[in-house]
Amino acid sequence: MAFPSQSGQMRNYGATDENRIPNVEVVGTQFSPTELYSLCENITTNVYTINSSFKQLDEALKAFGTSRDNQGLRDKVHVTQLSTNQIISQTTKDLQRLTVVVRKGDRQQKLQVEKLTNRFKEEVKSYSLKQKQVADKMKHCLLPSEVATLEEGGDDWMKSDENYRQLAKQKQKQQELEFEQGMLIEQAQRVKQIEEDVLDVNEIMRELSAMVFQQTESINLIENAVDDVHSSVDQGRQELEKAAAYQARRRTKTVCMLSIVIVIVLIVGFFIFLGNR
Repeated sequence: MAFPSQSGQMRNYGATDENRIPNVEVVGTQFSPTELYSLCENITTNVYTINSSFKQLDEALKAFGTSRDNQGLRDKVHVTQLSTNQIISQTTKDLQRLTVVVRKGDRQQKLQVEKLTNRFKEEVKSYSLKQKQVADKMKHCLLPSEVATLEEGGDDWMKSDENYRQLAKQKQKQQELEFEQGMLIEQAQRVKQIEEDVLDVNEIMRELSAMVFQQTESINLIENAVDDVHSSVDQGRQELEKAAAYQARRRTKTVCMLSIVIVIVLIVGFFIFLGNR
């Protein structure tokens, strides 16, 4: 219902200026139960996927430095992190949309979204921590094949003739250093690749916090506007009550005066009637 604004000398009972109500509605926020359900389903599925990736990284972490460690395992870790990072990015966007959609939902739906958001945050934090542990361990663990290559090189060196070793000592040492340096460079490149996959979980948390802050700010604006409307309505009701009381007193006064006039007329008429007789 629109309320007319106050103008001129005319008394306005309970009128409010509609411009005082802030326009906090966002385009495309019409409540859609279908979209709400679809977003919740997608986010729930993605949360389970993130948890599954966490378990895969944990298994890989336990395998590093053991006989189960190989280049294929480390490549799989890289692929897992890339795909999971994309899922987390998309889920963050879905949560932002879900927060907008649920604004016109009921209390139970809002609690469901809040619970889903908190669960997503927890899974992302755990996953990001596991990523960092994986990257750190890869820095200190050579592949078993690389370790074996280094050991074989040492055995060959010990089997060489003493004189030959004396003559080739400097050259062999240089070759070993170059070989080890090459392996370290290769390992550093792989570790760097894994480190680049590590999520910036702080950025995700900032986005979600900003999303919640914007929603809270909008709700506060609406609540303030509603309070202003209620205040104006109460003031208008009081003015109406005063006007009604004033009109009642005026009507009573008018009736009394009219009654007096009628009595006077009757008395005068009575005396005139007696005089004519």
